[in-house]
Amino acid sequence: MADAKIATNQDVCLAMLRDNDRDRYLACLLSPEEKRGALAALYAFNAELARIRDLVHEPLPGEVRMQYWRDLLEGGAHGSTAANPVAAALLTAIETHRLPRRTLLNMIDARTFDLYDDPMETRVSLEGYAGETASALIQLASLVLSPEAAPRSADAAGYAGVAQAIAGLLLLMPLHRRRGQIYIPLQILAATGLDRDAFLAGEDRPRISAAIEAFAGLGLEHLAKARGAGAIAPAVFPAFLPATLAEPVLLKAQRRGVLLFDRPLQSPQWRRQLRMALAAGRRKI
Repeated sequence: MADAKIATNQDVCLAMLRDNDRDRYLACLLSPEEKRGALAALYAFNAELARIRDLVHEPLPGEVRMQYWRDLLEGGAHGSTAANPVAAALLTAIETHRLPRRTLLNMIDARTFDLYDDPMETRVSLEGYAGETASALIQLASLVLSPEAAPRSADAAGYAGVAQAIAGLLLLMPLHRRRGQIYIPLQILAATGLDRDAFLAGEDRPRISAAIEAFAGLGLEHLAKARGAGAIAPAVFPAFLPATLAEPVLLKAQRRGVLLFDRPLQSPQWRRQLRMALAAGRRKI
């Protein structure tokens, strides 16, 4: 009976990903069958955190939602965990694969930044944010896939996660600008002669293009470091599959600059699926 409930919760997580995060849903399907449930739980948890800003109009309700997940991980959940399939599946994944709760708590803390419109100050701040979100997710998925091989790919996970996070932020940049959010570090903006208000105003298109190109270049720099960090063990490579989609976005953003606000950067779903399937066979980011 318990096993059936676990399977049901994991199926709910997979269904959630199919509807809200098709790339990580496919990454689950390209992973060993016995690992899919735990990976789906991790990815569904990440999706829940990522969408909180979309569900609230003020930071305080978002903070309340974040606190629910903190309480869950710290053992002080309110109400029945069984009523939330993602929460139940996440706890099962943590217990089964001995995942570090502190890493998940740090992910929540980093995501709290999304609730506000404060600018990202420096490149180091951005790398820290990406490290505790996208990079940490790759590392946690690697621990699910192979706790023995995961430490050997930690450096690659760190760099790949930053590249993936920057690509994701570029995809969301039109939405973020409408909200008044900006993730390009002020350090990069200043180097191109801009500040936060000038970037959001959108009038100085040449300088905005330069800032976007530099931001995408930072992502490509981290992707190159990930590729130079050594071979990724086949057992943990499925954890890196979502990161294999970063390069086309980064290159396209570099070419388009400010035009990314006029034309979407995202490739069609079939092209992303093909790229991930080929990467799974070649085992190269």
